[in-house]
Amino acid sequence: MSQLLNDDSIIIAPPPWTLKVDVYTAPFWISASQARNFPFDIAYSPLELSSEFSDLGSSRPVGGFGGIQVIRYKETPVGPYDELVIIPGKFEWTKQDSNDERTSGHSYKATRLYVSQKHTCFNGRTNWNIPKHLARFDWEEAPDKSLTVRVYPHDTFSYKTEATASPIPFFQATMKRVPIIPSFPFSSKWLSLVGVNLECVHPPLPEGRGSQGELPGTESWCAFTPAFSGKAVSLMTFDMKQSRADDKMVSQRNKNFWPGLGRRRVGIMMENATLVLDSREF
Repeated sequence: MSQLLNDDSIIIAPPPWTLKVDVYTAPFWISASQARNFPFDIAYSPLELSSEFSDLGSSRPVGGFGGIQVIRYKETPVGPYDELVIIPGKFEWTKQDSNDERTSGHSYKATRLYVSQKHTCFNGRTNWNIPKHLARFDWEEAPDKSLTVRVYPHDTFSYKTEATASPIPFFQATMKRVPIIPSFPFSSKWLSLVGVNLECVHPPLPEGRGSQGELPGTESWCAFTPAFSGKAVSLMTFDMKQSRADDKMVSQRNKNFWPGLGRRRVGIMMENATLVLDSREF
C-alpha cells in the first residue's frame, strides 16, 4: 500500500512490488581482465563512487555476464516512469556485522540507475539499496520503427543539488526489432533450472542532497532477486554508439558506452511483461 511521506509529497511504497513493464536488455560479457580494470567512473554515480557502495573492500567486481537495460514502467505503486539500469557482471562481496562476523558471496549488483521521477528514486533506494538518481529521458521513433532513447542525468551536471538535467546525454541507444523472427514466451524462473541465480546484493547507500528529497541513504545491506515473465519476447538490435564522428560529448574510451563494448549488439525486448521485486535485509 502506498502513502505520502509527511508533506514532501513523495509516495512511500514498501516491497513487494508487482510491475507491468517493457524491458529492453543489451547483454555483454566482462572478462576477468576487464573486471580488474573496472571503469568506476562509468559504473557508479558520483555520489556512490565516493561511498561504501563502491568500496572494493566490501564489493569487488569479478566479471561475467552483465547487461544494460532500458525499462518503461507502465503500472507501479508510484506511477509510470522510465529507467536505465547498468549491471556490470557479478561482484564478490564481504559483509561484516556488529559482532565482527563476516558473510561473503558472489552476486549481481546494479551499480548505476537513472529514473524519470522522484517517487521511484526514493523508494528504490530505501527498499532495495538501488542507487537511483533522476534523469530526463528523451524518446524518438523513426520511420523504420527503430526507437532511440537518450538519458540526461541530474547528477553529472549539478552534483551538489542534482536539480538540473545535464545538456549532454550520459547514455543513448537505438533499438530495433529483428524482423521475421516471431516473439516467444520467457520467465526468469527458467534460468534457475540451468544454474543461473539473478540475486543482487547491495551495500548501504550514502545520503545525497537531491533537490526533491529523493536521495535518502540507508544503513543495512539488502538482497533481492528480480523475477521477470512475459509472453511476448522479441529479439532486438542495439546501436550503442554514443556520438557522431564530429561530436565530442564522449571520449574515445567509451564511444560505445562501456569500454571494449562493440557498437552493435543483439538483445531482447520483453513487451507487457511482469516484474516482481521483493527484498530482504541481512
